[in-house]
Amino acid sequence: MGIDLSQFHETFLEESFEGLDVMESSLLNLDAGESDSETVNTIFRSAHSIKGGSATFGFDNVATFTHVLETLLDEVRSGDRDVTQDIVNALLESVDCVRNMLEAQRDNSNYDEAQVKAVQTRLEAILGNDEVSEETTDVAEESNSSNGWLIDFKPHLNMIQTGNDPVRIIRELESIGVISVKANLEKLPDLAEMNAEDCYLSWEIELYSDVDESAIREIFEWVEDECDLNIKPLQTEVAAQEIKSVDSPSIKTEVKPEVEVVNKNEESVQNKATPARTKSTGEGGSIRVGIDKVDELINLVGELVITQSMLGEMGQNFESSNIEKMMDGLSQLERHTRELQESVMRIRMLPISFAFNRFPRLVHDLSSKLGKKIELKLSGESTELDKTVMEKIGDPLVHLVRNSLDHGLETPDIRLAAGKPETGILHLNAYHKGGNIIIEITDDGAGLNKDRIRAKAISNGLITESEVLTDEKIYDLIFQPGFSTAEAVSDLSGRGVGMDVVRRNIRELGGAVDIVSSEGKGSTITIRLPLTLAIMDGQLVRVGKETYIIPIVSIIESLQAKKESINKIVDHAEVYKLRDEYINIVRLYETFDLVPDSTDVSNGLLVMVEGEGSKIGLFVDELLGQQQVVIKSLETNYRRIEGVSGATILGDGTVAMILDVAGLVVLSRAKTSVNEDKVA
Repeated sequence: MGIDLSQFHETFLEESFEGLDVMESSLLNLDAGESDSETVNTIFRSAHSIKGGSATFGFDNVATFTHVLETLLDEVRSGDRDVTQDIVNALLESVDCVRNMLEAQRDNSNYDEAQVKAVQTRLEAILGNDEVSEETTDVAEESNSSNGWLIDFKPHLNMIQTGNDPVRIIRELESIGVISVKANLEKLPDLAEMNAEDCYLSWEIELYSDVDESAIREIFEWVEDECDLNIKPLQTEVAAQEIKSVDSPSIKTEVKPEVEVVNKNEESVQNKATPARTKSTGEGGSIRVGIDKVDELINLVGELVITQSMLGEMGQNFESSNIEKMMDGLSQLERHTRELQESVMRIRMLPISFAFNRFPRLVHDLSSKLGKKIELKLSGESTELDKTVMEKIGDPLVHLVRNSLDHGLETPDIRLAAGKPETGILHLNAYHKGGNIIIEITDDGAGLNKDRIRAKAISNGLITESEVLTDEKIYDLIFQPGFSTAEAVSDLSGRGVGMDVVRRNIRELGGAVDIVSSEGKGSTITIRLPLTLAIMDGQLVRVGKETYIIPIVSIIESLQAKKESINKIVDHAEVYKLRDEYINIVRLYETFDLVPDSTDVSNGLLVMVEGEGSKIGLFVDELLGQQQVVIKSLETNYRRIEGVSGATILGDGTVAMILDVAGLVVLSRAKTSVNEDKVA
């Protein structure tokens, strides 16, 4: 049975995507005419690694394309070719093509072959623009003076353990000529002494071709540190004699279609080749994990085992005098469990730079397309959040950034006319606040035109001409389905789709999005998200016989309602006056059709919460304890319910619903629109 190299595909693909990210960011920092050797070398090394790995794993389309890419980079690296904007753009397009091909390989899907061919043709055209110097021609002719090569290929004993297959390398030689192969079996031990992970064979290969030596060494460069390689020209007369029979159908190579190696311990091979990582089985991806985090988990598990052993021994020989020790042990168990939980959650935490890294390229491409000068500033890239949240916030972030580029920031002539610098600033910032992560997208562009938004909303029937709206509610209109103030439809925006989807996707993550804008000065879009979707700190409340959980991060305060502070307004709605602020009251027993202890607000409690930039007071019968809960998806296991974001199982085995504060705020707004001037 041959070694299954597919076990290494995931590692190779992950490292290749990381290499492509490095290439892209380095290219974006490479200016025309610049000769930063370190930057160019970084780009070259990434391309070289991807090409070598692709050839090893049989991804021939990727290897062929990156070979042309690497050739161009090698000329730039050696100083034979100057960096131009055309070359930078072509290399950026090449990065897109390689990413497309690797994603297709990962997903077992098709890629855009026409695009790849067009970009490869462009690279070859750039390479063909320069005439080959006479000196280079002379060297090439001298190198090609031999019609064949004798290759002595001796892999080191552990070559197979690194995932490199000698037979694939020999097959690659067939692509540049006709070969004759002789295997050397001198070091092959008896079967009982054989280690399936070691390579005992070596090969003597005769290659009949007019290629130069560098082309041969290029095939072996991926394993040059893992083998002894000797290449010398074949004797001219021998080569001539052999070449006469090259066209004969009886000429065959001695390379077998497959080298069978019994792999007794495939898992150990994978462990040697794969860095520490943890699988995300629900999504089929993986996360790189630092050894320090793994060590911390191991230590905590050890502490748990010790505590469990201690408690187990007490249970077998329990005496009333041991109650105090038992309680101490349980307290210790609780502490270790909490620490273990926090350590496991930290494994899923990734810096938001993983989401931010796509934007330098996006800004580069769109600023050129839109004819704008834009400087992108990134801050807080090390701020961490859950991998699941990271993956789901990516598309909404892209849409908001594209809107800022298209609608927010002006062209250089308009900015200069307004007394601004011709280069606009787009700033992405992330930071932690309480139990949330805050992401801000700020631009110094034109800002939102309130009159234009209001007029569009009236024409769309979203509001009436007599309605008086605060700035906040006017800005909130752009999140309505089908709303757009764009005068012309473009491929970037203007079709009136997207912003409502952005808000819905952020709400599904338990977050909220708000806009603050100043006409002529710019806008800031603020996204608030939970750090994780798996665990949260909650306040338990009772309504009738049911228990609900309110996220702690949403709670402002809890209070005993005063009858004189309760005001009834239109549509039978109620507001509570709290320090000169009027807050909508939401009776949870009405929302969920329950029988409460009392329908009199002054006999119960109000829990003041905030969501979607607004406050509401939740009327409950009783406050219970606070506890950390594991969130279960209600929509996955049952169906979506307005005002409920999920469920959890309490310590006594009962199920409690987790309230969606943002959803309750929306329900409250739908019931009545409260303005301070309406309150008597």
